Amino acid sequence: MKLIIFAGGAGTRLWPISRQNSPKQFEKLKESKSTLQMAVDRVRCFGMENIYISTNEKYEHLVKEQIPDLFEDHLMLEPAKRDLAAAVGLALFRLKNKSFSGTVAVLWSDHFVEYPEKFQQALYKSEKLINKNPNRFIFLAEQPRFPNENLGWMKIGDELSNEVYSFEGWKYRPEKALCEKMFASGNWLWNPGYFIFNIDFVLNLYKKHNPKMYDDLQRIVENEHLISEVYPKLEAMHFDKAILEKIDSDEAVVMKVDFGWSDPGTLYALKETLEPDLERNYTKGNVISTEDKDCLIYNEEDDKLVVTHGLDGIMVVNTDDVTFICHKDQISNMHRVLEKLKKEDLENYL
Repeated sequence: MKLIIFAGGAGTRLWPISRQNSPKQFEKLKESKSTLQMAVDRVRCFGMENIYISTNEKYEHLVKEQIPDLFEDHLMLEPAKRDLAAAVGLALFRLKNKSFSGTVAVLWSDHFVEYPEKFQQALYKSEKLINKNPNRFIFLAEQPRFPNENLGWMKIGDELSNEVYSFEGWKYRPEKALCEKMFASGNWLWNPGYFIFNIDFVLNLYKKHNPKMYDDLQRIVENEHLISEVYPKLEAMHFDKAILEKIDSDEAVVMKVDFGWSDPGTLYALKETLEPDLERNYTKGNVISTEDKDCLIYNEEDDKLVVTHGLDGIMVVNTDDVTFICHKDQISNMHRVLEKLKKEDLENYL
């Protein structure tokens, strides 16, 4: 099995920890490791010869610094951001161009996994299932721990075999009341976005549903010098819309997993992941906190002391050029902050 870790996201919702030149997957958020490094460590048991990383050209140096033992030709670079349909397709065509036929796992570089052994077991089990039936997707879906309305959810149907269920659909970021009902039903799981499949099965889906993208990607891998000309002109489309939404329900199954997955996609999600207790805070760096609760206080400057007192649900991030303070209930409006910076010609802070 080949494992492709995608590390090209901008991570804007985690600003100002995550920046355009150093997105969140490269920041050392936990145990002095970045989430990219942790993602690679989780799958080292499959052998570095089977691990690939896909990212934007401008992050090439960061990947090489953080994963020095990655094989040189296993770093798949994109010259422009064209969303995941193009990125996944390009990676698959590049694998196919190396004469690979078999199982592929699509993984992400910006998540936390508390129980990596369970994650590995799920991948091994998925590979066996794909070998038995290569004409389907296997989605990994996490047992939800609470009704999180900021995530995607996946609905399961009948149990087909041990912890493997029929796929009944999904819902992205359901409103709070609906999310609570979904959680209570037991038929909905968190969707981390991990999926496993046979490479030829998915390339045939590209050919069927997105023939122009298929032809353009094939041109690129046959003549890589065309990539800077052709790739930026590809339609920007999410993989879900391009492929997953077009598959029949019998072409996918859901494997129910419980490996302690979390996505630190926002500052408060990061706080929840690192310190889930609402009465406690997560602090990093030179920080003094008194009588605070449910706060993230994150200081990147060693020679500056950040002092907080009496805060409740406040996110505080201090970097060498920005100090950002926000209530947890306003984190979902982070895009307004970034739009304001652009409007004020302050993009150098992004």
